[in-house]
Amino acid sequence: MKLGPVELPALAVPRLGLAAFRRRLVVHLAFVLLAVATVGLVLTVLIDQKQRAYQRYAQGFRQSLSEIVLQLRHPSGQLALLNPTMNTGDPDGQTPVLLPFSAIDFDDQGKAQRAVEMAGCGLRWPDGASLCVAVGANAYAGGFIYVVGSLDSGPLRGRERGGLDLTQVHRARVTLKLRGETQTWIAPFEAMATGAAASSSEGIGAQRGRLTGFIETGPVLDRQARPIRDFRGWLWREGACTELAGGVGGAGPAVVSSLPVPDCIRRSFYSIRLPVEAYRAALFEKRLPVWPPADMDQTRVRVELLGPSAPAEGESPQAAAPVLFDSARPGASLAQSLDRLGAGLQPGETLRILKLAPPSYVSRLPTPPQTLAERRGPELQEQALPWLIHLIRRLPVEGISASDGRWLEASDEVATPSGRYRLALRGDLRSLDRQLALEARPLAWLAAAMLAAVAAAWLLVELGLIRRIAVLTKRAAAVSYNMQDARADQRLGDLEVADLRGSDELGILAGSLADLLRRVKDGLRREHLLAERERDMWHAVGHEIMSPLQSLMWLHAAADDPSHRYVQRMQQAVKVLYGSAPPSEALAAADLQAGSLDLFDFCRDVAANAHYAGIDEVRFHSELPAPQRVHADAYALEDAVTHVLRNADRHRVAGTPIEMSLQAGEPGMVLLRIRNQGPTIDPALLDKIFEYGVSGVTGTGGASGVAGGADHPDHTDAAAQVSGTDPSMSPAQGEHRGQGLFVAKTYLAKMDGAIRALNLPDGVVFEMSLRRVAG
Repeated sequence: MKLGPVELPALAVPRLGLAAFRRRLVVHLAFVLLAVATVGLVLTVLIDQKQRAYQRYAQGFRQSLSEIVLQLRHPSGQLALLNPTMNTGDPDGQTPVLLPFSAIDFDDQGKAQRAVEMAGCGLRWPDGASLCVAVGANAYAGGFIYVVGSLDSGPLRGRERGGLDLTQVHRARVTLKLRGETQTWIAPFEAMATGAAASSSEGIGAQRGRLTGFIETGPVLDRQARPIRDFRGWLWREGACTELAGGVGGAGPAVVSSLPVPDCIRRSFYSIRLPVEAYRAALFEKRLPVWPPADMDQTRVRVELLGPSAPAEGESPQAAAPVLFDSARPGASLAQSLDRLGAGLQPGETLRILKLAPPSYVSRLPTPPQTLAERRGPELQEQALPWLIHLIRRLPVEGISASDGRWLEASDEVATPSGRYRLALRGDLRSLDRQLALEARPLAWLAAAMLAAVAAAWLLVELGLIRRIAVLTKRAAAVSYNMQDARADQRLGDLEVADLRGSDELGILAGSLADLLRRVKDGLRREHLLAERERDMWHAVGHEIMSPLQSLMWLHAAADDPSHRYVQRMQQAVKVLYGSAPPSEALAAADLQAGSLDLFDFCRDVAANAHYAGIDEVRFHSELPAPQRVHADAYALEDAVTHVLRNADRHRVAGTPIEMSLQAGEPGMVLLRIRNQGPTIDPALLDKIFEYGVSGVTGTGGASGVAGGADHPDHTDAAAQVSGTDPSMSPAQGEHRGQGLFVAKTYLAKMDGAIRALNLPDGVVFEMSLRRVAG
């Protein structure tokens, strides 16, 4: 069987130690250290920021509680503590608030004004009006409600002594709703002499007087109406002018002259004490009075300031009265409340205000603290990166352990006339971590960018330089190592470094090595081709000489024939020259002298002389008459027919003849058919058996069905016969190249002919077609 090229083991690459890649390891280590240093720098900065942030937060946390306590110890803060549900009122009026002091000195303008302003009691409207409705902190000071307010107004018109018509004077109307009952007072303004104040520039036009209270029965007082003794009120209008009186409700504020102007807008301040019989009656009950009253949040007080007016015809005087101020109107705002205490809280902080139980000597039953209010800090608007929050939480902080590293707590107490209050401030350090994560987000992005730059630089160096150096090192070592192999020419064929070429230093080095390796390969290839050509030339010569020598051996087969010895020597010499490579190139380059040949006589002579070549039982018959002139070379056609006959002889069933016949082929062609009985050829190999080197292919039925069937069980000389060599060159003695059918195909092609093989039911037939020529 004709074998292909010898298969070599995989290309041997020597195993290089770490020393050969020392530079690569150093570069990798440098990039790893750079990345670790970047991460370490970021972690160090984050730890320092966290440490400083925790320290600042701890200091600010205690300071925040101190500021809140300081606010609540102020009267305005105590007012917020005493009135946690304080609001701006509703259409029925305002709810009285509990003052942090026992009562208001309503008869003194300065004291009343300072008390209200210090306590932050007043409600304020956008036009500058204010109002405070309150009760004293001490029940034994009397059951009164204090109404203190201010507004801007023009000159006031007072009631003359004994006057009954109130529609022509300024007056206050106060409505009290308490425990399902409504009580209304009307208090006209009664001016008093200004005295020495009138001599000053600011005193010109200043007014001061009483607000005398009556039970409201209509716009005109009854002749028997008497003032309410416990209803006391004062009104003061003084100070610098803010506007000219004509600008009120007109085109806006007027320019205030430096000269005294009696008729202008000034600040008016009023102070009223309302008697509440229900509160006063509670003082005389047997049980201790409850102060403030439990239903005080259901109490409503409405204050209205009405001005004088002339009613139109048919209109009631009361309906025509202009309203200078109405406390039931919307738009009021609180000066102070517990809601404002949470404005300064940080995210995650919680402030709880607890009202402590009275001492044991006051109440025998233990009372738990009552939560008065709870305020929380704002939520963070932005969302931090979750992995960054997790990282910051795991960073160590000096002074805070893992067990108490979540909460920060502080507390203090505030004493008021109505009891003691505890303030508990709690901070969630996790919110501080989230806030730190938000602040550290730019640093995290910067660190990510630095790491990305390091990774990109590493990839560029690794893929663009280090990896190429490693590949070049391995291949250079493989070149040096495999040059010591006996088959270096075959080994080097698998080595290639041209893919590492480039315009940089390493690419130039790789290109130089590739050029040197290419030159070595070209030199080895040229030497190999020269050697192959020489062998092929000798094989071609030996192959062509072997056929006539075979005939001479039969013609001079006798041992006593003097020519026998010389022919045998010639055959032996050709055997020595006939090496191992196929002469395909020599056969393809051979020149034939084709001419006119009588194919009928040629086939008849071949069949008659076939036994001299060791091929018996060759029979010839023709379906065509003689002569049959074809275009052919007699010697080349004889070689081609001999190769086919030997192949048929090798594969025929023993004792069966080989039949040669002439038939008409395609127009202008004569068909020479050589048929034998025996195994058929594998259909997939019918076209391949004429290729050079095809030998020993097994056909159907387990027998060889192609040229060079060296595996046939009955013919040990099959390969030699297919190749056209001596039968004595058995598989055990010589090499079988399977070139017989290749020779037949090549020669016929040079004679404008063709050959093909066909399977028959009982054997194989080879058909050779030759071109007719004119006789």
